[in-house]
Amino acid sequence: MYGFRPELSPVYHQLASYNSRAQTISSMRGFKCLRFQSISVPKPLTIPDINDEVTLARYPFLPQARGWISGLAAKHSIDIDELLDGVFMERARIRARSRLVDSVDSDDGVSLASVGDIHTEEGRLLEAFSFYYARLVVGASEDERLISRWAQAEAERAQNILERDSILIDVANTYLSEVEYKNGVWSIGLADFIELCTGITGSRWRLPNCDISDGWVRLFDEGERYSSNKKIARLLRERMKEDIKNDAMDKMGKMDESLLIRLSEPVGMIRGLVASKTAETIALIGAGEEDWPPCMRKAIGELSQGVNVNHFGRVFLASISRCIGIPQESTVDFFRNAPDFSESTTSYQVGHVYEREYVPSGCSKLKINHNCAVQTGDDRLCDQPWMDHPLKYIRAKQRRRKLQGSVETNQSPDNSGDA
Repeated sequence: MYGFRPELSPVYHQLASYNSRAQTISSMRGFKCLRFQSISVPKPLTIPDINDEVTLARYPFLPQARGWISGLAAKHSIDIDELLDGVFMERARIRARSRLVDSVDSDDGVSLASVGDIHTEEGRLLEAFSFYYARLVVGASEDERLISRWAQAEAERAQNILERDSILIDVANTYLSEVEYKNGVWSIGLADFIELCTGITGSRWRLPNCDISDGWVRLFDEGERYSSNKKIARLLRERMKEDIKNDAMDKMGKMDESLLIRLSEPVGMIRGLVASKTAETIALIGAGEEDWPPCMRKAIGELSQGVNVNHFGRVFLASISRCIGIPQESTVDFFRNAPDFSESTTSYQVGHVYEREYVPSGCSKLKINHNCAVQTGDDRLCDQPWMDHPLKYIRAKQRRRKLQGSVETNQSPDNSGDA
């Protein structure tokens, strides 16, 4: 937030009167400047009826889908044994494994493609019960981080469909206590917005940049760049993610030993995939300062000199620090000489980046946002045509150093014999 003082803002007074638990914290340019303590926003007391079976298959986590799925299970005699081992549900289990793999491998959430046509009953069965099976597997993993990762991927998938789905208004009224759609533009109640926007980065989600009036936040349309539909779908993603996660956590607590044993094979598969991803991260954790890319050095150097690094650069620095295993406390120290440094604010924001496992942006976005540190010819490694991400820079530096070490070892004389 550039030069924003919460205590002088009419938005602040509106929020403070709206909820007495609002706390002001010092502004940190480039990060949100307000934090709220456990604001519990009620969901709608009544939710709209959604009876379209295609919609319920697309979004099987909706509360309206529970009765429909129970009816399908009764109609087709699908019990827990059939879901886990039956021939009829084999294709659903295949689709479930695909959903789980996407949750680990993909940066864009679970693939939108189904194994069947959801305009047929067979396709709807596969899509709905693949979700239920995947939920059982992540619950049986007893790994909260894996559950969170899966919930995030499923919510991203739903967001991508909702942006263009005519059912968006009913889904919005399912999850939001105050929401309106007029003349192609969405408005959301301030309480809902406050709760949901804290998990989203970007200047458009900061309150002083929002169109707020009489307790409503107007999600104005930015055209193809960021439509009003995209904005409401992005906010809904946060609520859907929490619901999916909480539901899986609830199921995890109710699993008995026999069910955990029966699910050990798919759980082992997804854990192995996570382990391979973790191995890539562990390789990066060995990165010393000599391996850091110029863009990372630039951000750290400017902050140490009291230069105001922009929002994009700050998020990049926190996210790449997380990826290479720098402790949160050390990352906070990078910001200590920033002109607007606040211990509590910086610790909170860095913790948010670490908790949500942000991935650092690539070279193209760093250049667009003026966070690239080099020009052509400044760094031979950066000049390579395949160099498009700072993490690739780190890996390349590590490989070169390892190869150089091997060459030096092979060239050194053998002094182990007798003189």
